[in-house]
Amino acid sequence: MPRWRGLLTDIRPLQVSPAYRRLFFGNAIGQLGQQMTNVAVAIQVYALTESSFYVGLVGLFALAPLVAFGLYGGAIADAMDRRTLALLASAGLWGISVLLAVQALLGLESVWLLYGLIAVQSAFYALNNPARGAIVPRLLDKHLLPAASALNMATFNLGFTIGPIVGALIIQWQGFAAAYLIDVVTFAAAYYGLYRLPPMPPEGEVTRAGWKSVVDGLRFLKQARNLRMTFVLDLCAMVLAQPRALFPALAYKVYGGGAATVGILQAAPAAGALVAFLFSGWISRVRLHGVAIVVAIVGYGAAVGAVGFTDLLWWGVIFLALTGAADMISAAYRSTILQVAAPDHLRGRLQGVFIVVVAGGPRAGDFLAGSVAGAVGERAALLVGGAACILGVAVAIAMQRDFLRYDGDDPRP
Repeated sequence: MPRWRGLLTDIRPLQVSPAYRRLFFGNAIGQLGQQMTNVAVAIQVYALTESSFYVGLVGLFALAPLVAFGLYGGAIADAMDRRTLALLASAGLWGISVLLAVQALLGLESVWLLYGLIAVQSAFYALNNPARGAIVPRLLDKHLLPAASALNMATFNLGFTIGPIVGALIIQWQGFAAAYLIDVVTFAAAYYGLYRLPPMPPEGEVTRAGWKSVVDGLRFLKQARNLRMTFVLDLCAMVLAQPRALFPALAYKVYGGGAATVGILQAAPAAGALVAFLFSGWISRVRLHGVAIVVAIVGYGAAVGAVGFTDLLWWGVIFLALTGAADMISAAYRSTILQVAAPDHLRGRLQGVFIVVVAGGPRAGDFLAGSVAGAVGERAALLVGGAACILGVAVAIAMQRDFLRYDGDDPRP
């Protein structure tokens, strides 16, 4: 086999597990509609307020329920059948998609109603994702989990590449309601992939869901230095250097475009992640996962800062694509460390913390970026955020240098 074939995507998880394959393709289709909704909410809020600060507030309203329900949802996932929990939470998410479509069809034009729907959506998301994340290690052998992490990131980034562009074009053509309705339809595929899974009762020591069990998970995390460091490093990127809330203002004010330009900016990081995914065959062969995460996040911060140096759209798109490639690599290794190093009876709770960090971090970052942009402008906010990300990584590694020695062949939490 030619050497270059080893660089291409490792698709063995799709070949060996029909259950994982159905889950993967269902998520891939569902993400298309979900990302249309995300770009529609951002553009609708900006259309109503003409303010990056108010777009950033979307992240703040999503953050509080995400933290509370993410931690508690992880405890529930360790106490009941994970498939059942995911089905119930997904039904709630589906309902919110319907309500977003209804408010657009009725022309209510209330930014506070949008904030409320996003908050409820975030709570269901926080219940859903710890259960889904804890399911994957039960479907595959341990040696296939790095490849599965890359594939899972691909489902997200495929939707994030195509969804915002298509969503923005549909908004220009038919309005916000059409984009929301497509999300309602595509959600059926994600629900079907989940429905066809076998039962997923918890294994090992089973505890009652409650805040005591949440504290037990956090107590384990306090001792698990490597797991904890993956969360800290991701927060450096997602909170300090999250550019997403700035995209509407960049599109309209800096690049002189409109809704379609917002879609291009939204899609650029995911497009870069997909390119990295296509050549991700090497990911399973890297042993020093800690080093790989650090290099990827430093590269992410540098690329975010670079966006602030240019007023040319395509240079901005290139730099944003590089942020997506770096984030894909970092996420593949961070997810693998969590899935391999965490014991099954705690995996739901630790997945809950993972969701709080991975999904809550960007929402806090949205609010921070919008606030900084309100004070110094969008381009300066990008420069400050990129520099803060790199500095945060340097400080974190200085405090725990042994993370650089984390070995994927000898995983230790």
